[in-house]
Amino acid sequence: MSWIKVISFNEATGKLKRLYEKVTGPNNNVDNIMMIHGLRPHTMTGHMSLYKNVLHNSNNTLPKWFLETIGVYVSILNKCDYCINHHFEGLKRLIDNDEKSNQIKTDLEKGNQPFVEDKFNAGLEYAKKLTLVASEVKEEDVISLRNVNLSDGEILEINQVVSYFNYANRTVLGLGVSTKGDIIGLSPNNSDDENHWNHQ
Repeated sequence: MSWIKVISFNEATGKLKRLYEKVTGPNNNVDNIMMIHGLRPHTMTGHMSLYKNVLHNSNNTLPKWFLETIGVYVSILNKCDYCINHHFEGLKRLIDNDEKSNQIKTDLEKGNQPFVEDKFNAGLEYAKKLTLVASEVKEEDVISLRNVNLSDGEILEINQVVSYFNYANRTVLGLGVSTKGDIIGLSPNNSDDENHWNHQ
């Protein structure tokens, strides 16, 4: 499931075992993107805390389905099948409409604007630029987001989701992490508790 040594749930002891128990899904399943941190558990703590607070925190004001859409789009741009597969399933669950979800994914893959609302399409354009040519992002790009009625706090949310997924994509792609053995599409659903990491 990866190019480096991975410590399984059953092999884990001490701090690593406790961390695995915090992120388990059904049948003590731990996503491979978390198990890849087994040799340095402190990096898993940082990864999971960032992921939970950026994507699954009730203080966010943008809809969770849109934040997941950004994650899918960034992963498409980076050709990261692992994150595409996981987060598209999460997106489908949130939208609860397979036809609409599939159309969004098709539009993202083709570079088409998937939404009627300008602010969501503008957020995706910013995500693309930040992912592919980060050094070319200018203040004008942020101003253009304000001009479609995104608040500075919402701009920060978009920025952090884009940044997180670029980190996650590079973790997966750089270490050869596969979805073998994963249960696709689970996520920590208690958005009010930033320390609740279990996946459902």
